[in-house]
Amino acid sequence: MSKYQYETVKVQVFPEGIAHVQLNRPNKLNAFNDQLIVDVRAIFRDISDDNNILVVIISGSGRMFTAGLDLTETSLKSLNVGDPARAAYRNRAHIQDFQNAFTAIEECTKPVIAAVHNACFGAGVDLITACDIRYCTKDSFFCVKEVDVGLAADVGSLQRLPKVIGNHSLVRELCLTGRNMYAKEALECGFVNKVTENQEAVLAEAFAIAKIIASKSPVAVLGTKHLLNYSRDHSVAEGLAYTVTWNSAMLNTEDIPLSIQAFVTKKPAKYSKL
Repeated sequence: MSKYQYETVKVQVFPEGIAHVQLNRPNKLNAFNDQLIVDVRAIFRDISDDNNILVVIISGSGRMFTAGLDLTETSLKSLNVGDPARAAYRNRAHIQDFQNAFTAIEECTKPVIAAVHNACFGAGVDLITACDIRYCTKDSFFCVKEVDVGLAADVGSLQRLPKVIGNHSLVRELCLTGRNMYAKEALECGFVNKVTENQEAVLAEAFAIAKIIASKSPVAVLGTKHLLNYSRDHSVAEGLAYTVTWNSAMLNTEDIPLSIQAFVTKKPAKYSKL
């Protein structure tokens, strides 16, 4: 049994250092209620500190990846009751908690691969834009649904999606219309890397890439994700300057001679845990 036990998230850890995180509310189409928000935040913070885990795959159980926000089981309904100032204060805290759940994925020290099947609505798009790599099945579709619920998306899509796709016109069309973007279009615009036949195939693809990443130097993988995130949010000059500081320390690793030896001998290196 995995040491990671959560009410709405299932976690399996494999010997290669790969963790498979599944949204596990299949009877509710993995819709986000307050508990799922709490569990996603907790698991990615826990995994970030677990030196036995090198890569993470996130998927959904049941019929689809996620139906988005569970409007029947969220405290959102009661936040606007009473004094307007107090209601606004509660709203702020609730939104920040939700944002933090997906920011925990982005800030996780381990690369995170999203393996999407079928529908990925609303909060699901917020979630996977915080992931490092995205794959999906051919029956997948994505929808920034919040405009149809009467609000602007507020937990990551409007901030991360433009940087993931790089096409602001398309992003604005998707977010302002709430239309579906199907797998073919998602692949063409660069939102996902690969489209597979079915859920079994998308998980197989995710595990294959995860095993490759897990075979690399943990110091190199950690630094690569960290520097990519930093450079995305800063100018080229700032990113280069920060990399000088980061690598001036990280180049002292034992992993570099081990990697060179592995290359020369054609034998896989055995790296220490972080």
